[in-house]
Amino acid sequence: MKSPGGLGRLLPAMRYTIAGLSAAWRHEAAFRQEVIVGVPLIAAVPWLVTEKWRMALLIGAILLVWVVELLNSGLEALCDAVSPDAHTLLGRAKDLGSAAVFLSIVIAVLVWVLVI
Repeated sequence: MKSPGGLGRLLPAMRYTIAGLSAAWRHEAAFRQEVIVGVPLIAAVPWLVTEKWRMALLIGAILLVWVVELLNSGLEALCDAVSPDAHTLLGRAKDLGSAAVFLSIVIAVLVWVLVI
């Protein structure tokens, strides 16, 4: 089902975005933990660095973790909807998503260590 084009698409898209963030907050402990750690770090950025490009790197690294976590959570929800039973390929998909989250956290830590 396609949504309308143009500006008429913005309001429904924003509703989907809010619903997705809300669902992640309610159902995903890892997302909550990453937000609880990330928000104070983002708030501290102006006191840690003065250059705008460094600020962007630090904030972007945190946002990257959140984006990858949201994608991983979506993948896990899809796998669970496809089959509640254990399946090798579904397990692999979940493991790959988890590995992506881990690597995004490694990237974030490296960026923060190198920039600060």
